[in-house]
Amino acid sequence: MLELQNGQKRGNCQGVSRRSALKAGFLGLTGLTQADLFRMQAEGAARKTNKSVILIWLDGGPSQLETYDPKPHAPMEYRGPWGAISTNVPGMQCSEILPMHAQHADKMVFIRSLHHGTGDHFAGAHWMLTGRHGSTSADKVQKFPSVGSYVSRIRGENKTGLPAYVGLPAAQSVYIYPGYQGSAYLGQSFNPFQVNDQQKYLSAKYTAPIKPPQILANVAADQVERSLSRFDLLTKIDGLKREVDQTGMMDSFDRYQQQAVDMILGGEAREAFDIEKEDPKLRDRYGRGPWGHYTLLARRLVESGVTFVTVDMPHWDDHSRIKDGHGYKLPVVDRAVPALLDDLSLRGMLDDVLVVVMGEFGRTPRLNQGQPGIPIPGRDHWGNAISVMMAGGGLQGGAIVGKTNDKAEHPIERALTPENILATVYHVMGIDPTQTFLDHSGRPIPILPNNEPIREIL
Repeated sequence: MLELQNGQKRGNCQGVSRRSALKAGFLGLTGLTQADLFRMQAEGAARKTNKSVILIWLDGGPSQLETYDPKPHAPMEYRGPWGAISTNVPGMQCSEILPMHAQHADKMVFIRSLHHGTGDHFAGAHWMLTGRHGSTSADKVQKFPSVGSYVSRIRGENKTGLPAYVGLPAAQSVYIYPGYQGSAYLGQSFNPFQVNDQQKYLSAKYTAPIKPPQILANVAADQVERSLSRFDLLTKIDGLKREVDQTGMMDSFDRYQQQAVDMILGGEAREAFDIEKEDPKLRDRYGRGPWGHYTLLARRLVESGVTFVTVDMPHWDDHSRIKDGHGYKLPVVDRAVPALLDDLSLRGMLDDVLVVVMGEFGRTPRLNQGQPGIPIPGRDHWGNAISVMMAGGGLQGGAIVGKTNDKAEHPIERALTPENILATVYHVMGIDPTQTFLDHSGRPIPILPNNEPIREIL
């Protein structure tokens, strides 16, 4: 639906009045639908705070032994190609391929006792991102909303003019967009805003120039003019809708759609997504590849008012060549994540931004002999021992939660499930995980079946 409103005009840089903005037609250019979100806030259902989340998604499943749960005294066929190093927290170790993590461990929590028991990529990703078992490789359709979608639905954006939930460059899981980072029965308005779904799933080795976010291109004046040319036809359709509607809902819909258009035509979103405004030296610290680039953009977005950002860092499914595969990816993560924590700390934002690093499962503790055609040791899927890193958000840093046995096969202390991880996220965000929402059949479903956060780090 399109409408031009009368009243005081405030022109933007394209010469289009924000008060006389295009509505759904213009939103179609950007892929944004925020009406439900604005309505939620107006009804007072979302308690506003300034907290936000950056989820770094290691799609494919990183090894617990090569990251946050090294076993330097295990037999060689278990401990793998790297040893362990001490961190700046006494008694806290990480893999020796993560030296920058070691220098920032006082800000971090290593969760070592997570498990869900499945080696199915789709089941594991769905469970980690929604807190519920549901989808599988035999039935890939998302069954429950993601943590990002719930945050978007309940909390909304931290500042008007920005989307609440953003995928960098595009939120996905196991090659599906948005996959289990989507909104399921909450409605498409609470899917992540995909920043660049034409240049996505970028590896740590990706070297081509990273294109500017599509939001910056989609507000070009010529596109606005083309959209305006459709105005007459669509307003006639709008008039027909109004004749049918006798409830007043259409007027309410108008207000929220107008706010959504303001988000695009106003300068807040374009300013937040323009990473070229950052100091080149800071960009170097994060790393100039796509993972560092989008981690820095995530900081920029939460600083501007986005509530939940996911950064896509694929692909960790190293069944062969664990040394080569994890060996080129982990140093990139080791550069980007500590740079993010430093940056947030220097800006006084660390207590307000929760950083989570995780994938869908861990890797088999015992090295295999590779795959057919690639007979070089690697690790297979393992859902019985998973490591997650959390930092910021007011959590108690410099902590280890849980313990696995001497080969990182399974938890032996403080066994946790994905529900505990997401309950901790919801706690930080001020969200009650016992809240219910109607699924497609009309049944009230609570956000989480087990809503106990990891209290020792709160």
